[in-house]
Amino acid sequence: MWRKLENLNTIAETGIVLIIRSESEEEALSVAEAAIAGGIRALEITMSVPGALDVIKVLSRKYASQGILIGAGTILDGETARAAILAGAEMLVSPQLNPDMIKVANRYQAVTVSGAFTAKEIVETLEAGADIVKLFPAEAVGPQYVKAMSAPLPQAAIAPTGGVTPQNVHEWLTAGCVGVGVGSYITKAAKDSGDYGRVTKAAEEFLQAVAAAR
Repeated sequence: MWRKLENLNTIAETGIVLIIRSESEEEALSVAEAAIAGGIRALEITMSVPGALDVIKVLSRKYASQGILIGAGTILDGETARAAILAGAEMLVSPQLNPDMIKVANRYQAVTVSGAFTAKEIVETLEAGADIVKLFPAEAVGPQYVKAMSAPLPQAAIAPTGGVTPQNVHEWLTAGCVGVGVGSYITKAAKDSGDYGRVTKAAEEFLQAVAAAR
């Protein structure tokens, strides 16, 4: 239980969950390690990554003792949720309300980030027992949408995913978001060049923007 509280604090303190969707296991590991070097402490390895469970296993064994939260994303059913937890994932993320994922995660005290978009979906996500509501796709609405939703639903811990950048992250946080989901701005920084130092630099830049917004 205490471990889950520590993991939730990791997300709240850094304000970023890095979403890694890579084309290979090797690329996912390289991006993850470069991002961690840049200060990222919460990572979501999506199940679309080839060998995703192996990536989670490697990262969790190497970094869990260092206070790094390793999670699994695009969890669509309870079976995948359990497999991810067995691989070492301490956070499960779904693009939509997935009661089976939340049930399994709560059973083993893993953090849950469950996708929702409308007021009805947000309420149902809270009722299902999710820790964080993933507003997805966030770029379709913008920060004012979060502000509007937070008025009647201030109890919802909302984290937008999609379209969040260092230039606009202050708008999302000011609107009431507990944190943000970040992907390509950081993970694709080394694309074409193969210079993963750029991933580290992009991570540092994003974290500085979050800190400045707070």
